[in-house]
Amino acid sequence: MNETATLEFKESITKTFLKTVSAFSNYGDGQIIFGIDDDGNIKGIENPEDVRIDIENRINDSITPQPKYSITVNKNTTITLTVFEGNNKPYFYNSKAYKRNDTATIEVDTFELTRLILESKKMNYEELSSESQGLEFNYLAEKLIQHIQIESFNNDTLKTLNLFNEKNGYNNAANILSDNNTFPGIDIAIFGDTINIIKKRIILENISILKMYEKAIETYKDYYQYEEINGSYRNKVELIPEEAFREALANALIHRSWDLNARIRISMFNDKIEISSPGGLPNGITKDEYLKGMISLRRNPIISNVFYRLGIVEIFGTGILRINQTYENSIKKPIFNVSTNTIQIILPIHDKNYDMEQDQAILYEILSKTQNMSISEIMPYVPFGRSKVKELLKKMENEGIVKIVGNGKATKYHL
Repeated sequence: MNETATLEFKESITKTFLKTVSAFSNYGDGQIIFGIDDDGNIKGIENPEDVRIDIENRINDSITPQPKYSITVNKNTTITLTVFEGNNKPYFYNSKAYKRNDTATIEVDTFELTRLILESKKMNYEELSSESQGLEFNYLAEKLIQHIQIESFNNDTLKTLNLFNEKNGYNNAANILSDNNTFPGIDIAIFGDTINIIKKRIILENISILKMYEKAIETYKDYYQYEEINGSYRNKVELIPEEAFREALANALIHRSWDLNARIRISMFNDKIEISSPGGLPNGITKDEYLKGMISLRRNPIISNVFYRLGIVEIFGTGILRINQTYENSIKKPIFNVSTNTIQIILPIHDKNYDMEQDQAILYEILSKTQNMSISEIMPYVPFGRSKVKELLKKMENEGIVKIVGNGKATKYHL
């Protein structure tokens, strides 16, 4: 048994366990087992009933507000403390709030603390009153009239879209959709053969994100689409599927964390586009659930609703699945990198006839016949050693050809 993001071992009782109580109360149920060392060896606790009372008193005296938990003394004289995610976030220990980062417990930063406070109030950052109230909405009005045939655009329209109310005026979502948007926008860089060569730099700011969306697509079309004349016909060629770029761009705009003072970055290369959006996954969704489209949690539901009404996105969280679908016949596939504060989508050139190295081609043929293979399962079919197989698979992962699932001995590889 090993420690995880939701399981911590403590060989003895020290004050540090209270940080983890704060973390589990803030971000999700978890357990702390006392009487087990860091390697998972059972040591037990002397006088466990007395220690159970001591744990209870420490929590009641040190964590505010009062968290929900239960304590059980086990037959092997270990003690299991189960902490439940609370509704009155943030939960503080010594005036600080904590979260789990893999198997470690760390203090949350100012931005994260703000999110916890908003979550406890059942609010999103986009719902807060905008610091700027002299907003104009000419571009939003134009798009609404064009796409959903509204007869007029006024404050009632903004109220219907949850962008305005009489008490608080315009909210942050309204600011973001306004003609004079004051939030960070999109930074587009078109690179040459190396990252040291920047052929063009475009910064989209102080305009509605709807206009940012359109201008970014125009830039994409300039570099990744062209017409090919075949006899009497003109055929549009897309080096990177437009639908995939639209979905990735829309996801970046409507799901980013707008409280982070950072731009969306779009890096355009000869062989790929990288779209990096500030803010990791919303609380309550895992990377696996995100990639498989199993759960749709909208960080900015007001902005998402406007994009949905304009026909830019679906409301059912199918964006990632739609991106993957556009690469169904391509050897290279999209890559999704998820970290604490960033989601990056890499869209490679759509290539049905990618010229792989001979050794890569051997692995590709093996994996095309049997999905989800471990290195041990691959080894009997290849003419080279284990270290080279690992090296090739890692390179193929970086190129978007192979996906790696799991870790350690449970690691599997598939196309």
